[in-house]
Amino acid sequence: MEIDGFAFKMALRVRWAEVDRQGIVFNAHYLTYFDIGITEYWRAIGLPYPDGVAGTGSDLYVAKAMVNYHGSAGYDDVLEVAVRAARLGNSSVTFAIEIRREGQLLTTGEVVYVNADPGTRQAQAFPARVRQAIAAFEQSVELK
Repeated sequence: MEIDGFAFKMALRVRWAEVDRQGIVFNAHYLTYFDIGITEYWRAIGLPYPDGVAGTGSDLYVAKAMVNYHGSAGYDDVLEVAVRAARLGNSSVTFAIEIRREGQLLTTGEVVYVNADPGTRQAQAFPARVRQAIAAFEQSVELK
């Protein structure tokens, strides 16, 4: 695990369509950046979404998303999106996310997913394969 607590980081360049009239990234796009980061996190731990999780008989549903804005990004900025599983419960996982530009903190947030049966959409425990992949990657996830 790296010193700042994030084992996964990726680069993302701001595109023209993401910038508003003020010349900065429109606020809602940060949730898209969170989603891209989490999607790449799943790939990094060996369970690319959707097949890596769906192949276990489960699927993930967003239960909560929170964004805190600390600064603004603009067109063509290269952002660093950092993602970690901050908490792994029986049927939910909380991802902590930070977005930085050249070390400057721009956005923090969290996204909580609930693992569920895709047919009934009722919460169910994470399959062992998913729990093990997250725990092995993070090495500090609080398993409950």
